[in-house]
Amino acid sequence: MRNTQRGASYTAILLGVIVAAFGLKVLVTLWQPYWDDRLINQLIEEQVAISLKATTPQQFASTMGQKFSMNNIRDIEFKDIATVKSKQGLQVTKKYEVRKPFLFNIDLVLTFEKSFDQRSVQSK
Repeated sequence: MRNTQRGASYTAILLGVIVAAFGLKVLVTLWQPYWDDRLINQLIEEQVAISLKATTPQQFASTMGQKFSMNNIRDIEFKDIATVKSKQGLQVTKKYEVRKPFLFNIDLVLTFEKSFDQRSVQSK
């Protein structure tokens, strides 16, 4: 048996476990806001595509509030994250940020922005 070949030391294994735990913590913390944003984008696109041009911004916002409730998006209100205009069809601009506590006094800040235009969504 050769003395130069050895397996991983306890320090290397411990370091690997710490790095894996840190990566898992980042994944668990960031997964939910990104998943919610993906779902919000999908809901807005669907509603913009099926809305009539005569739909008012208030009607659109109330419908989106109901859809948020149905899809279990309870920590974000549509009226707080989006503005709806009705010039030549609906135009929805979504902009918000999410702060998630990470470690001790460190927060992760995620910013989400996207615009939806009824003419471009319906042409797809």
